[in-house]
Amino acid sequence: MYFPTEEERRWLRERLLPEARRQGVAEELRGWSWARPPLLPVYDVPLGVYEVAGRYCPTARDVYLARAQHRVGRPNMGMVHGRVLHGLVEELLVEAKRRVYARGPECLAALAELRDWPLPPVDRLGLEASDAAELRQKAEAVRAYLVREIEERVQRVLAAQPRVGVDGLVALALPVQLELKLNGTYLGLSRHLSADALLPRERVVVDLKFGPREEFHRLATTGYALVLESLDDVAVDVGCVVYVAFVRGRIVIERDYHVIGDELRHWFVQERDEKARLVSEEIDPGLPERCPTTCPFLRHCRPGAERLAASALATAAANPTASGNGAGQN
Repeated sequence: MYFPTEEERRWLRERLLPEARRQGVAEELRGWSWARPPLLPVYDVPLGVYEVAGRYCPTARDVYLARAQHRVGRPNMGMVHGRVLHGLVEELLVEAKRRVYARGPECLAALAELRDWPLPPVDRLGLEASDAAELRQKAEAVRAYLVREIEERVQRVLAAQPRVGVDGLVALALPVQLELKLNGTYLGLSRHLSADALLPRERVVVDLKFGPREEFHRLATTGYALVLESLDDVAVDVGCVVYVAFVRGRIVIERDYHVIGDELRHWFVQERDEKARLVSEEIDPGLPERCPTTCPFLRHCRPGAERLAASALATAAANPTASGNGAGQN
């Protein structure tokens, strides 16, 4: 899921990375310029990248409620599914690397055993039976796809480089760093950030999504790029948001590669400063004109709307031929 295809790698090498170099980035918007404006934080509110980058609530009242009022949100079904599937992807890739290191070139049989890797215990999540069954099917599809991809990548490297060493095999076949734990203090962010992945060969920061595409998702890769630059003093010019969808039992993957240029960096800093201001000064931004029915804080903002949304979703699930868009909340 994280690995670019040969076509995508060629696009990165010959088009996107050269384009990023041609555009350039203003020095004051590089992460290593954290000690001066505009990156220098105005407020002492260490937000997470997901709080800065998430624009699901148009007025950012979700951040105000969580951080200034200490309200607890109720995870929606998409968040629950995403958390479980993220964990499964990490487990499988880490275990695959472990088996390659343990067995070396003789690892293929051990990798094949990952096809039976235990699925997450979704029955313990307190979900409705239909939601649990859907999540289980998604987990099975993710496991089947990812294990097959791992096996194929390792086989290709072994076929091309029969004398490859263990460390080289991992670096060539599974070149991804997972769940990077980053300290965002220099940029006024949380000291306990976690980026989904980094492709070290291309130096591309990656965010994995199990839901519909949103333009503001690029803010997350931008935030992690800034943090990486603040820590390593090495440029990160390209991000990728990987979208995983499930269509008739099949996995469909779309990778949104993008240059992390001045516009995205300005946007991230503006979001950071505005949301930190709401929390620091305890300013209630008010309700948006329309609240997303999947908002975790809907019961705090519009208690009646949460019940109506739940009823509408239940009706849509019971009558899938009816008009409307009750599904698609993953």
